[in-house]
Amino acid sequence: MERNIIESLKEWKNNPKRKPLILTGVRQCGKTYAVSQFGENEFSSFVYCNFEKDETLASIFAYDFDVRRIVEEISNIVGKIEVGETLLFFDEIQTCPRAITALKYFCEDMRALHLIAAGSLLGVALKGEGVSFPVGKVNHLQMYPMSFDEFVAADGGAGLIAGVKKMALEREIPDAFSVPLSKHLKNYYVVGGMPEVVQSWVDTHDYQQAAAIQDDIISGYTNDFSKHAPLSDVPKIAMIWESVPVQLAKENNKFVFSHVKKGLRAKDLEDALRWLVDAGLIYRHKLVENPEIPLSGMMDETYFKVFAADVGLLCRKARINYRSILEEDERFIRYKGAIAENFVLSQLLSMGIESCFWRSGATAEVDFLTDYEGRLMPIEVKSAEHTKAKSFQLFCARYHPRMGMKFSLKNVGDYYEKDTHVWNIPLYAIYRIKEYSKAGSRK
Repeated sequence: MERNIIESLKEWKNNPKRKPLILTGVRQCGKTYAVSQFGENEFSSFVYCNFEKDETLASIFAYDFDVRRIVEEISNIVGKIEVGETLLFFDEIQTCPRAITALKYFCEDMRALHLIAAGSLLGVALKGEGVSFPVGKVNHLQMYPMSFDEFVAADGGAGLIAGVKKMALEREIPDAFSVPLSKHLKNYYVVGGMPEVVQSWVDTHDYQQAAAIQDDIISGYTNDFSKHAPLSDVPKIAMIWESVPVQLAKENNKFVFSHVKKGLRAKDLEDALRWLVDAGLIYRHKLVENPEIPLSGMMDETYFKVFAADVGLLCRKARINYRSILEEDERFIRYKGAIAENFVLSQLLSMGIESCFWRSGATAEVDFLTDYEGRLMPIEVKSAEHTKAKSFQLFCARYHPRMGMKFSLKNVGDYYEKDTHVWNIPLYAIYRIKEYSKAGSRK
């Protein structure tokens, strides 16, 4: 299955000022597969070191940080390494803290070597005690579960994705494309983007088999809590993890610590919540009340929503039957909105677009707000074709953004909200958001 991150890896490879690359991302999102594919296709040779499978590799780093000695010894054991020709991959590097420290010396003394480091729960390990992080000496790249366009391409719909990308932005998407893409969207809500689940779906198109693999992944994450988290935080981490679907389905889906367990407060659960964020399992989507650019400086660290890293795992954890999604059961309306928002956030992140949400008192809220490319842009999300949103209108009237977007099941169209050029974009065409954001006003 093709992954979009390969293009980012190629850019890193060809950057003359590159440093060793740390690749992070939620466990089982496909880091090892992507790097292995990249190494085998883009280099003369690929040397793979897995510190978890071969614990003896750590002994190479125990003596000193002479990178020439380290490379020579790895060459003797694993495979010949030639600077400029070989991709050296340190997988599960979190199990060897001295290898993490050594990245600094690879940057200083052997920068021409193409070196990538990755690992399960590496985001947690890098913030833990006993790890000397090579600040300023590494490049960093975040990987996510498969995006919607990757999912569609894997499921035989590459032509649909390519065809829509060639269409004029203002053109309504024809039924020949919109009908199958709408079906793919529902399937993506059920299956999600975890590569093992997607591969099973592509091979069998069996919802129950996909659900069984999702259960295994969720169980593996739960086991990680007790293996890798501080013992005192394990019960709290588990409680927060279980509360995510419930809190998202609330009408006001702000994350409330006391809803995790009655009597618990932020100070009791903050460390546990941070562990889940660092592990890549959840995203913290923060509030901005005063939308000044850059938005990152205006975010409220204490007021936020919590979303799951993968929409398929969210649905599975919530025990939403695939028929409810496929048949659009009316009694499914509350979770339907939460799933659409989770979907949009995960797609934005996979494209490198940071966002927050805006709220004015208790009366108005815009689902997403971004300053991508330095342009303030509100984004409203609707799970069906209805797109009317009073809060969106209020935001446009108050702050006069040049452009805004509404994602729903409604086909492509645009209009003006006073001075704001608003695009209606189908959820299944979200992968074109950067094109729309650069289109500018047609007024």
